[in-house]
Amino acid sequence: MILPVTSLFAALLTLLYLVLAARIIRLRWRDRVGIGNGESVDLQAAVRIHGNFIEYVPLALILLGLMELNAANPILLYGLGGLLFIARVSHAIGLTKSVGVSIYRTVGVLGTFAMLLLAAGFLVGFAIGS
Repeated sequence: MILPVTSLFAALLTLLYLVLAARIIRLRWRDRVGIGNGESVDLQAAVRIHGNFIEYVPLALILLGLMELNAANPILLYGLGGLLFIARVSHAIGLTKSVGVSIYRTVGVLGTFAMLLLAAGFLVGFAIGS
């Protein structure tokens, strides 16, 4: 079965993942750090941004794919996929600007959690209704 919506967001999020990974590589070269963070605050933030991405995005894509397999409305799927993408970009911008609290980071966290909660709620409702 083809999952066009999930496929689109998996591809877009993969491109974002590669941008985040390339940023780490660039900072490692700049700061001459092979492993760990060294003393670089920029590298520490970049590694955390990348790590946070990989902690949340796979689960979110699995949920999106399961929703699509269970015939969720395409508008809902595009909405949740778009929310996730915007949230992850926002989170990366927020942590790049400041390791403290920022509006971008807040939007990123709340957007990611909202997407996960709505997708999980849909799937629980679907499972109960089946």
